[in-house]
Amino acid sequence: MHRDVNPKKFLGQHFLIDDNISKKIVEAVNFKKFKKVIEIGPGKGALTKHLIHFKNMLTLIEVDKDSVEFLNSEFQKEKLNIIEEDFLKFDIGYNYPSEKDILIIGNFPYNISSQILFKSIENYESISGLVGMFQKEVAERIISKNNCKQYGILSVKTQLFYDTKILFDVSPNVFFPKPKVNSAVISLKRKENLNIDCDLQLLDRIIKLGFQQRRKKLKNSLKKLDIEENILEDSIFDSRPEQLTIEEFVKLTKKVSNETI
Repeated sequence: MHRDVNPKKFLGQHFLIDDNISKKIVEAVNFKKFKKVIEIGPGKGALTKHLIHFKNMLTLIEVDKDSVEFLNSEFQKEKLNIIEEDFLKFDIGYNYPSEKDILIIGNFPYNISSQILFKSIENYESISGLVGMFQKEVAERIISKNNCKQYGILSVKTQLFYDTKILFDVSPNVFFPKPKVNSAVISLKRKENLNIDCDLQLLDRIIKLGFQQRRKKLKNSLKKLDIEENILEDSIFDSRPEQLTIEEFVKLTKKVSNETI
């Protein structure tokens, strides 16, 4: 007999206890589009038991030793591939060097959900999709469009590479312990024919610098880049960061890049 697992506050664990929600998350995925599936933070296996059908392509990554012991016992017959590791330290490129169609799925711990998202974005060439549970406020920031107050670094960096969508909202009542916030399940699908023809490192820096001083015009918030005055005369630099679309951030980066070469 395996021992039960108590949720650990420091890991941000809120176990999903409503099986209907677990089914709904898994049913939202078209598994034919993926070659590998990585479930992050499976905990007590609420989602895992609905992913068993895809066990040949499934890897579970769980940092909590007690949860790993529970999962190994609970799914002993299935012989699942369970890795005891922090996903944020897991080297996707090393472990899946040629894989282009990985799905990330999970009831993500809220304290690292944004970091999970950023790590997935960094590995966009390998990760073609993500379906996961986020705090509702974070989910709204991810899908937000320009000229909205929620629009920021998370929105721009995600939407550069992925089409984003909130699939459904989730009540605190379906978790143990109950979180103090509402949740939402979101879907990311890597954009088809993705071609961001600018310096991605510079683009990343521009996004961060811009939103660090979101009330300022970009010609002021980007001063650290030492952009020449004649380039700054372009009207795009008179905008504030939340006014720019994803495409305009790419356009802005190309202008700055051409000037700095």
